[in-house]
Amino acid sequence: MIFKPKTKLYGYEITREAGQDVMYINYLGAPYVPSIADSPIVMARVIDYLIESPNVSRVVFVQQRNYSYDFRQVALLIEVGQLYVHLIKQERILEMSTLEPGRCHMHLPQRYDTMRYLFLTLLKQDPIGCYVETRRILREERIITKKIPKSAKRELSCQEQYIKLLSKIVLMLEKLSIIKLLKGKTLGYKLGYRNLYRDIFRPEIVPNFTFTRLMASFPPESEIIEQYEIGPSHDKSTVTILKIPGRTKYVYHIMAPEFTLSESLQTLVNLARNVLLEHKPKAEEFVDPDRIRQVFFNIARDLLRELATTKKISLTYRQTNKLATILIRHTIGFGMIEVLLQDERLQDIMINAPVGIVPIFIRHQDFDECDTNIIPSQEDAESWAAKFRMISGRPLDEANPVLDTELIIGTSRARVSIIQKPLSPYGLAYALRRHREKPWTLPLFIQNKMINPISAGLLSFLIDGSRTMLIAGTRSSGKTSMLGACMLEIMSRYRMIVIEGTMELPVISFRNLGYDILRMKVREALARETTELSAAEGIRTSLRLGDSSLIVGEVRSEEALALYEAMRIGALANVVAGTIHGASPYGVFDRVVHDLKVPATSFKATDVIVICNPIKSADGLHRWRRVLQITEVKKHWREDPDAEAGFLDLLKYDVRKDQLVPTDDLINGESEILKDIAGQVKGWAGSWDDVWDNILLRSKIKETIVKVAEKLKKPDLLEAAWVIKYNNMFHEISDKVRQDIGVPEGKRVFKEWKNWLKAELRKKRL
Repeated sequence: MIFKPKTKLYGYEITREAGQDVMYINYLGAPYVPSIADSPIVMARVIDYLIESPNVSRVVFVQQRNYSYDFRQVALLIEVGQLYVHLIKQERILEMSTLEPGRCHMHLPQRYDTMRYLFLTLLKQDPIGCYVETRRILREERIITKKIPKSAKRELSCQEQYIKLLSKIVLMLEKLSIIKLLKGKTLGYKLGYRNLYRDIFRPEIVPNFTFTRLMASFPPESEIIEQYEIGPSHDKSTVTILKIPGRTKYVYHIMAPEFTLSESLQTLVNLARNVLLEHKPKAEEFVDPDRIRQVFFNIARDLLRELATTKKISLTYRQTNKLATILIRHTIGFGMIEVLLQDERLQDIMINAPVGIVPIFIRHQDFDECDTNIIPSQEDAESWAAKFRMISGRPLDEANPVLDTELIIGTSRARVSIIQKPLSPYGLAYALRRHREKPWTLPLFIQNKMINPISAGLLSFLIDGSRTMLIAGTRSSGKTSMLGACMLEIMSRYRMIVIEGTMELPVISFRNLGYDILRMKVREALARETTELSAAEGIRTSLRLGDSSLIVGEVRSEEALALYEAMRIGALANVVAGTIHGASPYGVFDRVVHDLKVPATSFKATDVIVICNPIKSADGLHRWRRVLQITEVKKHWREDPDAEAGFLDLLKYDVRKDQLVPTDDLINGESEILKDIAGQVKGWAGSWDDVWDNILLRSKIKETIVKVAEKLKKPDLLEAAWVIKYNNMFHEISDKVRQDIGVPEGKRVFKEWKNWLKAELRKKRL
């Protein structure tokens, strides 16, 4: 629910949230926007309240937009309030004995008025001004002291006592954190000039229909590195990448449309939200989230029009759609998570426990790990968890503290991992892995240097040769993306069965591209009680579903035995591929044999291991995804492929060239797998030159695609729809040339394929 103050205007109440005391001050109906930085009255009021309640960690001004000040800012004001109390109660600065010791009463009225102004009024309204004024008065009193004759001992003694008091107060003021932060900037400071406060008191803006807080202003001294927009035309958000001096992390600053609405539109959204909350969807309706979102979108749009008419607010068609989208996001949707997922350059979104204390963190494809200006609330986290439970149909409770599921909103897809107590002692935490809307392709990977043309040609050849393949690497190394790109190299005429615990592969996109593809959703390795079949049972079931290529999203547990059973008994007339965690070919062997208990002899059913891993720059600030090895698993060894030369590197990463380089074994035709493929193709048996020529042909075609796309500035030419066209035409032309001369000779195939490409681009007017 959204906080609704029960107090009168300018009153406050305190609630307990995420282990913090939060003070809500009611400014609903106030004739101005409250701001600690801009208003001395607002600052003084907050300090007064904090004197009454010094344990508050956050202060929120409640209006149509709520303005939230975090613990760091609140602590500065609490310190000012504590000094105020100390000066009045302990130092007793307004008492006669303090101001005029020794019965020196000649200056009492003037000094009393000065102290009253400085510390009853100015200290709470303008602590910087109080400090500057106190120093000024101290200087003046010292000048006055010099003019007092030494014979006037009583007056001189009184003056020195007063100077001593002012000096002590100046030292106390100088110890205030707010003065320390701004001390070097106070030269020439004028009372009423509050620009200095704007660098410190920068609230997080929270629309009244969400608990998520957002820091709208850029951090002080930050430098704009890049700025771009995300989202559809009616729902644009602005992303700014900021660099703060002295910090290695960039700041990912996002300004979503809900945080920039006018007051009248905010009011409209608040009213509509209260109505929509009375019509919460049932759990069974979340089984079809796309449909329920569309239904609620239509309801929200009609409701907004009615409310706008009642409130005499003019709404355009575009504004209506914009507000309806925002309403859905903050009622049945996932709030700012949905906005972040619109950014195609994001790879991961992390929400740490305890939620509400720290901002969301993200991993950006160009700027790596970044802080954000978004702080979600505990209410948001709990609401999202409930929705993920309904969408997935899986439990999330103390008995089952882990939930892996997926989130699909329009074309945005993400894998979601959630943990809670007791595994996470501070409560809910989230990790979202964002997937590309369209499948990755080998040409796209060539463009971003994850692979080079020769490795793309080799992978294409191995897939057409129906080999078994494991794509290995660390977390966030690009394993699943590479598997999706390899799936595109399987001709669309062949059926595929995809087995996944969490649906990460872009199966829907493949289906839309014309593939005959069947997805099987199986139980996650960590799941305890569920009606889903285990991955092992899913793999065995797939063998009864007809002739198909078998794709396993990730090999994690006991399904490894079933996978190798499938490889050995002949799902192997087709491609069998999957991903697995491992940093080297031997690391994969060690995991499969020793951790997952697959017999060492069964491991020989693996033909090829592709190793993906990030590489880093020397300064440690940058990293890039690369394929580091493509390795063949030989068949002659008995117990240990590493000790018995059971691994044959076909391509290895050269750090100086920043690319994969063919090994001598590959160039000289020492690969048993490639010879085996050649032995099953008429015209290739015994001819390594023809095999190598075909690999180079595929490599040249992939390289040409990338060059043409870059030359024409048409990135769509690297996407899946075009790659399927290129591949289909390559196979057709190869078949035609083979019928003419017996083998698909590379030079002729490439010439005809290139002519086709030119004609196709002319036809498309590219």
